Amino acid sequence: MITRPRRSVRALAGLLAVAAVLLAGCGGAPPTVTFEVAGTALTAAPTQFCDNRMENCTEDPNARVTAAVAPGTPIRITVPEEVSSGPWQVAYAFTRGDDPEPIEQRSEIATPGSRTEFTLTLPEETDRLVTVQVQLFGPPPAIDPQTQDLEFPIRATWILIGEQPQP
Repeated sequence: MITRPRRSVRALAGLLAVAAVLLAGCGGAPPTVTFEVAGTALTAAPTQFCDNRMENCTEDPNARVTAAVAPGTPIRITVPEEVSSGPWQVAYAFTRGDDPEPIEQRSEIATPGSRTEFTLTLPEETDRLVTVQVQLFGPPPAIDPQTQDLEFPIRATWILIGEQPQP
């Protein structure tokens, strides 16, 4: 009969318990983001979601949400702790006047733990929203060896597409 010291059995039991907790968290659904437009809350799943190492990624282009957004309507964005615990920002595009070419802009980067909400107000009351993206950054920025540009890996994206309301 082989006997094992009690310490090894306890250590093994402890490791198995920790592994079970970690594995239980791995299979959960990715976090959602809420876009509030004129009092209506829209919950969006990520259109792209990767692990912290950017190795295991899923894509679902149909996860985006769509809403009629009248010019001048602010968009209130709420992110869960899974997003706010990392650096994130809001990227958006809008049109102005008769020009159909979208103008693209970005918010400042929210540092980890600094905020869970952001209200997007377009620069002018007549600007028309095209799209809003919440972008969760992944690993630290790196230089692309081909272009020599500094790249900021985005590990998750949640999207709202703005439509013009029907008269």
